[in-house]
Amino acid sequence: MAADTSSIRDAWSSIPSQGEVGMGLERFTGQRMERILSTVAAIGSAALGVQALLAAMSGLARADGARLGMMVLVFGPLLWMIVACLIGKGIKQGAGTFVVAYAIALVLWPIVVDRTVREAADQPWIFFLVNIAVVAAMLAFRPFTQFLWALALPVIYGYVRLVQGGFEQSYWITTAFDVSFTIILGMVIIALAWMFRQVAAGVDEARARAVEGYASAAAASAAEEERVAMSALMHDSVLAALIAAERADSERARMLAVAMAREALTRLANTEASIAQEGSDEPVARSQIISELRRTLSEHGVDAIVEERGVANAELPGKVARAIVLAARQAIGNALAHAGGRGLHVIAESTDAHRLTVTVRDAGTGFDPDAIGEDRLGIRASIVARMAAVAGTSEIYSDAAGTTVVLGWEPA
Repeated sequence: MAADTSSIRDAWSSIPSQGEVGMGLERFTGQRMERILSTVAAIGSAALGVQALLAAMSGLARADGARLGMMVLVFGPLLWMIVACLIGKGIKQGAGTFVVAYAIALVLWPIVVDRTVREAADQPWIFFLVNIAVVAAMLAFRPFTQFLWALALPVIYGYVRLVQGGFEQSYWITTAFDVSFTIILGMVIIALAWMFRQVAAGVDEARARAVEGYASAAAASAAEEERVAMSALMHDSVLAALIAAERADSERARMLAVAMAREALTRLANTEASIAQEGSDEPVARSQIISELRRTLSEHGVDAIVEERGVANAELPGKVARAIVLAARQAIGNALAHAGGRGLHVIAESTDAHRLTVTVRDAGTGFDPDAIGEDRLGIRASIVARMAAVAGTSEIYSDAAGTTVVLGWEPA
């Protein structure tokens, strides 16, 4: 059980505070989407790049220095972009450089390449990279600029192709088909990438809102727990010490009141320490719990007894034992304050080595538990909430014959 509690505490503490929301999670899906897009772009660019390179090398025998320079101008930045996409670093720089270099290569194509008219269906190797340049624009620029590049690059290619073919009619048909197809494909690529990015941004925004909501809930829960714990502490220790001091009519009673006040001040000074509030997870014997209950009766000057039943060697986690003792103290205090201690009887019973039930009975006039005000913390916080905090149970029965408070705990 201690391991489970520790795991829950670690998971709860990992929820960021409101000031930290969005610092590490707001771009999680967006970053994953960018990584996916860059990886797919690298694979596609490598495939078409190899195809274009093979087509360019087929005419390498008659290539001059200008054509070799053209290949270096295009394939150098392309290789940079592919490597950057694969390693996930410098993607925008590499992709942006390739887009600009490819646009320059298109403009220089009619000057560098032989303008001898060939068959219109014979596409130059640079055509294979038009959509790769559009993909590079998608990785490097903002959406509006991406659409401009997706429209401009095919148009430039079409113009260069017509110039190379001398604006012959046969070139117009094939070039128009190539340009229209390339524009449509490029627009689809840009639109899909934009859609994926918007979906990822929406997921990140929803996650940020959810985490912020969880952080707010955690903060509110922690504040409420602290308020209840402080209220219970004030009621259990401080108020009890004040009542004892008021009723002290003998030297022994005054000494007990001083001891209770000292304990109350110590607990107030250590409210930040979990041990002072809850106790440790080390096992506590039932005999020790019974000793604490008997000490409580002795401090209040009550002649009641603590009856032991069942397994004598039972043990409970320290936090549970402390919660039971404090809740039982409150029940005893209520019996003394409201029933005058008449018929006060405390029973500690264990059915096995890991279960304990503490029953506090009195023979007072009783009360209606459902009529307790929200501001009365003697039962709500000091008994019910305290036992619930350690996964225990608390049952209160009261009528004209008296009141019975039953505190129980068993392992989950």
